[in-house]
Amino acid sequence: MACAALLSGNFVHSYGAQLLPSAPGLTSWNSDSLGRCIERVVLRVMFRLSWRQGSLGGNRMLHVTLGLGLLLSAALVEAAPLQVPTPAALRSQLESLKPGQFLWYPQVSPVGPVTVVVSLTEQRAYVYRNGIAIGVSTVSSGKAGRETPTGVFSILQKKVEHKSSLYNSAPMPYMERLTWDGIALHAGHLPGYPASHGCVRLPMDFAKKLYEVTGFSSTTVIVSDTSSAPVEVYHPGVLAPTVSDGKAQGPLMLSNQQFWNDPDPTAGPLSILISRADLRAYVYRGGQLVGSAPALSPEGSQHRSGMAVYSLLQKPSALALDGALPLRWSVVGLSNPEYGNTPYEQLGQLNINPEFRRHLRTAMDVGTMLVITDWASTRETRTEGKFTVISTEGSEESKPLVKK
Repeated sequence: MACAALLSGNFVHSYGAQLLPSAPGLTSWNSDSLGRCIERVVLRVMFRLSWRQGSLGGNRMLHVTLGLGLLLSAALVEAAPLQVPTPAALRSQLESLKPGQFLWYPQVSPVGPVTVVVSLTEQRAYVYRNGIAIGVSTVSSGKAGRETPTGVFSILQKKVEHKSSLYNSAPMPYMERLTWDGIALHAGHLPGYPASHGCVRLPMDFAKKLYEVTGFSSTTVIVSDTSSAPVEVYHPGVLAPTVSDGKAQGPLMLSNQQFWNDPDPTAGPLSILISRADLRAYVYRGGQLVGSAPALSPEGSQHRSGMAVYSLLQKPSALALDGALPLRWSVVGLSNPEYGNTPYEQLGQLNINPEFRRHLRTAMDVGTMLVITDWASTRETRTEGKFTVISTEGSEESKPLVKK
């Protein structure tokens, strides 16, 4: 809905009684645009109040202003969140995916560079945006004698309606070319096993969704199997594998260590993932891990579970940098809304090093994403493409060694 519609007489009533109606698409706006629009609505309401009532006394105007301020805060923070599955439910869905089925949760990480990991071992494709998983799909890769090549690729060409020049003009909808000799991602038939001439076939709806989020310079495609990459690549987890010197590696694991290296704040959006399984925070900018630190629960604190996704509404102030003021978040999705709407209620109490927290808050800006999950960053189960949810008890011993 256009901002002008909100400013029309149908939506702005005297005294702001119906200042923010429930309108289709309203909650899908980005927070910056929505904030500017609401500011205009507030100004219009205040103007109409002044025009209809004449000169408002100081106390009356103060009450109106405070009331509108409270309404503005409620409108931005208390939008109805999406219902996202619990990690246990998501694990069940992953385990039961049949040929042609997929999962897609783009709201978990709405912006940033995309990494696609095609596991020939699992016959699945995993999609990551700004380092965090947003989707997984069944695939069908090259059959015996025409195996899909492994390696790290960029997208060379995209075409919604494409026909093969090699195989009798076979249709290849939503084609994304990986090599000039005929290997591509595209929609096609998925029988449940490798059956193509070398391409990676995807479900039609998934191919369309993937096509819409990939780009020529912003997307990396990793095709892997047991002989071409570490286990963390062909059995990927909730964090994207990395690429170094043209080779794919698992995400960096740091045990109890912490680090911060964010040399270019303009390099892309910031995303934060807090894993209860790892008891750790991971920070990504522009698809690269720029920081990580332990996030420990004090003894006796109330442990939570489930998944929650937030978007930052306001850049932290000077007081917020030191933790003196809470941050303003918009809730995007919750699996356990009964805990509450804020990150603090969803997380329970966590301790993060104050220096790391200050680095993190300094780097945050409007639109920074926060994802809270029970998933571990890598998987301990290495068969059937399953994610394993590791309990917080004993999770320190089960984490992999540091990657050099």
